[in-house]
Amino acid sequence: MAPKGKCRGPKAQTLASPAAARPPPPHPAPALSATTVADLTEEILHAILRSLTPADLLRAALACHRWRRAASRALPPAPPLLGYFFHPRGPAERPPAPTDDKTHYPAVFVPLDAASPRLSLELNPGAARGLSINDVHLGLVLLLLHDRPKSLLPRILAIDPASRRRVLMPPPPRKTLRGDRWHGDRSVIGVAVLSRAHPSRLSFDAVCLTIDGDLPRAWVASVRDGDCTWRALPRAEGVVVDFDPWWFEARCVHAAGNIYWHICNSSRLLQLDPRTLEFAFMPVPSVLGDHFQKYRIGEMPEDGRLCMAAIVDEEDLQIWVRGSARWSDRGWLLEREMCMTKVLDTIPELPKNSRMRILCTWLSDIDYARTGKVFIKTWGYGRYSFHMETGKLEHLLMDDGKEYGDPMYAYTLAWPPEFLAPKH
Repeated sequence: MAPKGKCRGPKAQTLASPAAARPPPPHPAPALSATTVADLTEEILHAILRSLTPADLLRAALACHRWRRAASRALPPAPPLLGYFFHPRGPAERPPAPTDDKTHYPAVFVPLDAASPRLSLELNPGAARGLSINDVHLGLVLLLLHDRPKSLLPRILAIDPASRRRVLMPPPPRKTLRGDRWHGDRSVIGVAVLSRAHPSRLSFDAVCLTIDGDLPRAWVASVRDGDCTWRALPRAEGVVVDFDPWWFEARCVHAAGNIYWHICNSSRLLQLDPRTLEFAFMPVPSVLGDHFQKYRIGEMPEDGRLCMAAIVDEEDLQIWVRGSARWSDRGWLLEREMCMTKVLDTIPELPKNSRMRILCTWLSDIDYARTGKVFIKTWGYGRYSFHMETGKLEHLLMDDGKEYGDPMYAYTLAWPPEFLAPKH
């Protein structure tokens, strides 16, 4: 009998533990060095920032001092277009019904695209119904009472929709113009922004245009952080308004450094130089003004030259630029001409008859934002934008069925933003 604790047969083998059976782990690969934003060179950072939209560029500028300096060098030269302010219009009935719904709808803002901010004038319903936009420039919106006596100097509400700042500017006090003997036959035409001292504060200059007797006068308001002071300039001798001031359009156009007011059925415009505050009449081409063509003044989209557009005989869109040459027409040169017949043929139910088409279709504006678009109004057939380069015609209709109003005020930020403006 075998002794206890002994085993018969071959000698027992000791088995390795499961952990010992596994092969040794491989050596870890050396870690790759991670690249951070701090490692970006100035050239790469500048290239990245230049590829951003203006809104994203401003957000990136808030990251740190280095990015702010880089963003200031990557700013586009022109302010970004955010959208349009206008007073909507109800759809007009077809001829011979009246051309417009006379209801004064409160101003609205339509953003350029989904990435643009949704701005608002933030007026209570009662105030919104009684105020009318008179100018939009340098990030400011100027509004006047819609129904007001034409001889009384108005209060002006100035709003910066981006910063939500606002100021109600009182009318000029009586002592502003001593011995005022023109108050009885004065006509207030409109107001305009002259300049803005600080993009992020309500510090700006504005002008109120009046016709005193038969001469224009500029009333200049200086607003500094809410405080408003007025001064009245002498009447512009030699610029005689020998027609009823009612023919002036109330709103102005900022173009090529000057301010212009259209005059209905006239062969000239009123021009104001915002630097010298001097008035002058500017003639329009004789083929337009002498034949009562509907013309609009503005800027060329590619270089900002002063230009004028008109749809002549409802067939040709003509673009004129300011310039002198042997063949110029009162200092204007015909730069471009394009046939509009096929374009207008795409408007549903628009009459084909040339006389009816002349009656029902006219050019309302050149886009102030220099997008290459002009705006076209029709009598009962809708409101449209037309891109002069692509030939695209777009119907401008709101979700509630109302049409885009006239005029359409392009809204851009005050530029450049103060925190990115170069230090002098």
